[in-house]
Amino acid sequence: MDAKIKEFMESVRMKNPGEDEFLQAVEEVVETVWDFYQENPHYKKAKILERMTEPERVIMFRVPWIDDNGEVQVNRGYRIEFNSALGPYKGGLRFHPSVTLSGLKFLGFEQTFKNSLTSLPMGGGKGGSDFNPKGKSDTEIMRFCQAFMSELFRHIGPNTDVPAGDIGVGGREIGYLFGQYKKLKNEFTGVLTGKGLEYGGSLIRPEATGFGAIYFVREMLKTVGETLEGKTIAVSGFGNVAWGAVKKAVELGAKVVTLSGPDGYVHDPEGISGEKIDYMLELRATNMDVVEPYVERFGGEFHAGKKPWEQKVDIAIPCAIQNELNEEDAKTLIANGCALIAEASNMGCTAEAAFLASEKIMFAPGKAVNAGGVAVSGLEMSQNSMRLNWHEQEVDDRLKHIMTNIHTTCVKFGTDPNGKVNYIKGANIGGFVKVAEAMIAQGVV
Repeated sequence: MDAKIKEFMESVRMKNPGEDEFLQAVEEVVETVWDFYQENPHYKKAKILERMTEPERVIMFRVPWIDDNGEVQVNRGYRIEFNSALGPYKGGLRFHPSVTLSGLKFLGFEQTFKNSLTSLPMGGGKGGSDFNPKGKSDTEIMRFCQAFMSELFRHIGPNTDVPAGDIGVGGREIGYLFGQYKKLKNEFTGVLTGKGLEYGGSLIRPEATGFGAIYFVREMLKTVGETLEGKTIAVSGFGNVAWGAVKKAVELGAKVVTLSGPDGYVHDPEGISGEKIDYMLELRATNMDVVEPYVERFGGEFHAGKKPWEQKVDIAIPCAIQNELNEEDAKTLIANGCALIAEASNMGCTAEAAFLASEKIMFAPGKAVNAGGVAVSGLEMSQNSMRLNWHEQEVDDRLKHIMTNIHTTCVKFGTDPNGKVNYIKGANIGGFVKVAEAMIAQGVV
């Protein structure tokens, strides 16, 4: 690593001690944009990188609520409003015991670049709570959501900060959050995305991240004269992202052979299609975080406590959570003939795995690959502002156009002299430029 980069990262580390996920995300960006940054002294003069790595606002609050036994429970809530240079803060809410300040800062930082790549007017933000919806009743989840929004409402708004769903926050939770916001503010606005169709949601929003990931992978394959037809794919996770990815991959002629959960992974050599895809929604609705029941119903093999990256496939798409694919997993995939890894989860690969994959095969980072979800959230905001709903094909066509443009941006900024596309570099510089120019135009604020 360049001595100047080390010096910069040391200053970030001193300000954010122990925040490993956030520091990992910052280091990946800084390493890839550094030369470009040095070549543009107006960015250095305005200290754009120093400002970009500091969130504009960090909100942390207590969330007390009462469970079904009448016991008082206390959780911690967060909202990281990271960068508003391009528009209102935009990013999901995550309800999961693993939620920490470091994790949300990493996600908010990544969201800034991801939203920039979509070319929609959205800044970057993220939020959530260490609340665990697993095993909770609907009324407990409703009480928690109402308590959470009773604090969050004062910090958000359709032109200020527009949260969405994420892990642990689906249509049910968004509904409870929106209802409480509407009651407290006495107004009906597009303050949350991922809403139900009955009250302002957009068609294909649940599938959008997975759909967008497959559209991006399709563009990657085009650069080497290949298509998705006949390719075998390993997918991790079984939630909305994985569901959308499986659905679209199968539609475009590929065969998906794995799903995974905290309990292990399923290998279905016959391929996951038809009612098997629909069953993924049933599994998610149980809120039990297990995939083993798939085998009991459809056959295949269940591998307890393991990850799907040991299977021989053409393409690997992590769809679950950060750092789920490590260097050893990447080595195994490459040795087994995998030609492409695309992160549909945020920072789905460790830094070592991402570096190895980008050197040996085709690799693309989450900020580009999984931008489809926030892109359709942005389209939902547009529909809310105009008080109308676009039909499914129109939303899907706009999503395809956005993902194709993101790929074009990655190629523009990431093509090396040897002709190979470095998608990490392309996504980071492509996302950086627009935010940096907006920050300079708006002065030191």
